[in-house]
Amino acid sequence: MTTTEKRKVLISGASIAGPALAYWLHRYGFAVTVVEKAGALRDGGYPVDVRGTATEVVRRMGILPRLRDAHIDSRLCTFLDADGSPLAAVHPRAVDGSVEGQDLEVRRGDLAAALYAIVRDDVEFLFGDSVDTLDQSGRGVDVTLHSGRRRTFDLVVGADGMHSGTRTSLFGPEEQFHRYLGYCFAIFTMPNTLGLSHELVLWNSPGRAAALYAVGGDDELHAFLNFHRPAVPLDALRNPGAQRDLVATVFEDAGWEVPAMVDAMREADDLFFDTAGQIRMPHWSRGRVALVGDAAYAPSFLTGQGSSLALVGAYMLADALARHQDHTAAFAAYERGVREFVAMNQALVDNGAARLFPTTVRALEQRNTMLRDLVTMPAPAARPAHSALALPDLPDRARPGVRGLSVDPGERPSR
Repeated sequence: MTTTEKRKVLISGASIAGPALAYWLHRYGFAVTVVEKAGALRDGGYPVDVRGTATEVVRRMGILPRLRDAHIDSRLCTFLDADGSPLAAVHPRAVDGSVEGQDLEVRRGDLAAALYAIVRDDVEFLFGDSVDTLDQSGRGVDVTLHSGRRRTFDLVVGADGMHSGTRTSLFGPEEQFHRYLGYCFAIFTMPNTLGLSHELVLWNSPGRAAALYAVGGDDELHAFLNFHRPAVPLDALRNPGAQRDLVATVFEDAGWEVPAMVDAMREADDLFFDTAGQIRMPHWSRGRVALVGDAAYAPSFLTGQGSSLALVGAYMLADALARHQDHTAAFAAYERGVREFVAMNQALVDNGAARLFPTTVRALEQRNTMLRDLVTMPAPAARPAHSALALPDLPDRARPGVRGLSVDPGERPSR
């Protein structure tokens, strides 16, 4: 394929799925542009997991050693009663089903930076811009960006998160695809006044949870306030002041360090508030436009699989496009290859993934009994959903030896 014959692809979103897809598409000979509404690569963010099949994806990308260096290596998860007294202390993998020595937990910003580093010199990035309109009436996709720039691409991919504008413009309002899971949450950072290191401390009362997460031994903690809400608080979703008021009201009589957390939330400049939910769609493409990652199949933080699904989905979409010249056939192959894997991981919320956040006194007592048993029982095996998909082999033109596709010594590709 000559340079003039390269298929041009626009990817909307530069978090996890977007740069991962850009990397693989470039390796397969596509001309890729990534547009991101933020002015620069976003750093920070709550820790994320890379597990099972996704670990093989980052190994094939050559960034597994870097992510291993960035591995948080949480060593302790302490659960507290409503009065703040210790209930149980276990290793994190006893709760999340991760596999020691294989699965990874890294800061979201570290994962994003690792992906960006291996693609920034080969792919066009347009920061501080976004897609305004998509017109598929011609032989390609005519795109108008918010900046006023107009470009035509052969294909467009929405990798712009759970509240995807690409999805809305293509399929309509989010409400028809959003499955609300009954929780709202607030995430922010605050000073580490407790001296926590490589550990998570989780406080619960029925329908409420507060967590402090020390990803290292530094002076900053990730704070997390989660609460049950039967219906989506629509009035708070787009009003930061209302969000802070709602969280403060829900936790106003809470014990332990929660009052200090609420005070810190009031002052935080990095507060992120949202609902726990999933995106479930019958199809992930229309015409020459497709969706990947949270835009297509957000599993929710309750599964811990958002980043892993994004990485695997990006790999599988790029593979399908590389194997099929016709985009309709490629998008169909992408869905066939990934949908069962997505469904298994989304189903984790129905198979106990929300058990850490019980909403009733009885459910909390059952959860606490389970935790006490974990202290004396061996860690459970990894959840089958994490590794349920076997990646297709790399095409010859994208095998190790091509720049950026190094393989760790002693490791063999999975079949």
